[in-house]
Amino acid sequence: MSTLEACAALPAGRAHGKTAGGAHAQVRRLKGALLKGAVYLSAALTCALLVGLIGYIFLKGLPGITWELLSTAPSALKGTIGILPNLLNTLYIVGFALLAALPLGVGAAVYLTEYAASRRLIAVVEFATEALAGIPSILYGLVGMLFFCQMLQLKTSLLAGGCTLVIMILPTIIRTTQESLKTVPGSYREGALGLGATRWYMIRTIVLPSSLEGIVTGCILAVGRIVGESAALLFTAGVGTVVAQNVFAAFGRSGGTLSVALYMYVSERGEFEVGYAIAAILMLLVLGLNAATRLVRRTMKSKEGAK
Repeated sequence: MSTLEACAALPAGRAHGKTAGGAHAQVRRLKGALLKGAVYLSAALTCALLVGLIGYIFLKGLPGITWELLSTAPSALKGTIGILPNLLNTLYIVGFALLAALPLGVGAAVYLTEYAASRRLIAVVEFATEALAGIPSILYGLVGMLFFCQMLQLKTSLLAGGCTLVIMILPTIIRTTQESLKTVPGSYREGALGLGATRWYMIRTIVLPSSLEGIVTGCILAVGRIVGESAALLFTAGVGTVVAQNVFAAFGRSGGTLSVALYMYVSERGEFEVGYAIAAILMLLVLGLNAATRLVRRTMKSKEGAK
């Protein structure tokens, strides 16, 4: 090919390159639009399912919530259906499980992240917590029945059920707190230690406040699992429906929570209206506890900011 022919072919080659580049750009834009649409569609479907489920439960359950249902105990002689004992037992067991599991879980996560030097130990504990988090709850119930109810002679009681739930939610709290602690920049620790702060003072005033989001997330997940648990509590806490004189007496006797009452009313008695009402109360309880947890988190963060 002569020089003149080569020069004449250059514009054609450039035009072909521009055409190919434009086609590739169009393909990339099309792929991006399709991916964006798929993401939006997934988010819309998820929100629609959540709103539809909550709306259906409220639509079927809210009309059945009455003062008599909330303030009385069930009685075969009086012919009344009440969930007051189950509501109180749910609040008792949620408070006990969180008060026992939060210090243990946060403390274990702090040790693994800030103090433990053996990587093999950390790997073993992380594997154990991940494995425990995936065990079906009915296995926890069987182990709790054998250990707490029979070996420790706690019998079928709220205390045995609460101890079983503590073991159930510990892996979740440990893992969420540990992952939140890992997100705190190392420069925060180095700066505090460089200024002469002790390790515990650094953890208490800098690391833990900075990882508060993860701790609150673990607490919310734990509350959801406690409130919705029924299989493990059937073996350990029982189905009692007697209002105890005080909190300490309640933990010494059998007591069914709201989720257990939901199971009993629907599966054993066929009271679907009462079941929907209990489901709506459980939903409101979970939403209220989550809101209270977030309010506590904001209060703590505002106090830390004021300091």
